[in-house]
Amino acid sequence: MGLIYLQGLALGAGLIIAIGAQNAFVLAQGLRRQHHVMVAAICALADALLILAGVAGLGAVIASRAWLSQLAAWGGALFLFWYGLLALRRVFQSTSLHEGDLVRPSRRAVLMTTLAVTLLNPHVYLDTVVMLGSISGQFAADQRTAFAAGAMTASFLWFFGLALGAAWLAPYVARPITWKIVDALTCGVMWLVAISLIRSAISATH
Repeated sequence: MGLIYLQGLALGAGLIIAIGAQNAFVLAQGLRRQHHVMVAAICALADALLILAGVAGLGAVIASRAWLSQLAAWGGALFLFWYGLLALRRVFQSTSLHEGDLVRPSRRAVLMTTLAVTLLNPHVYLDTVVMLGSISGQFAADQRTAFAAGAMTASFLWFFGLALGAAWLAPYVARPITWKIVDALTCGVMWLVAISLIRSAISATH
């Protein structure tokens, strides 16, 4: 069981630790120190629930419903373009990483944005529900729990490490140019992911 747990941990880490919309958002919130612990908790808990759903067999259901993939792709792309535009606007504003210079959004606003970045991103479902769910099918029923636990552990370690690490680094990178670079990279990542979603949605219709 220990080996299967480690396999889930390694595979979960490999899928989660990648440049994407969700990680870019968690990093930005950590650098801002704006409800970053809550953001990490939401992302990790959402991953855990989706991993459990995938191991339970939801991945096969989603894969068989093409319209669900289309809906998620177009909805996610629209949101990511909008969020990227907000980040691009901040590039041309005079801001820094000093906490007192930043306009702090409400906890509710950050909560809703975190849920949107997580649940409107089809890549999240592909990695957790479809990929991990499919791979877990090679194990016996009692071994899938250990595999899922390993994957969920990787998610919690990554998101909390990313958020807390970024918050720790914030005082050392508290310069306007650094924040503009962060926002520019955030915009780029969001738009690249959005474009990839649209291309996948279009290719799936042909």
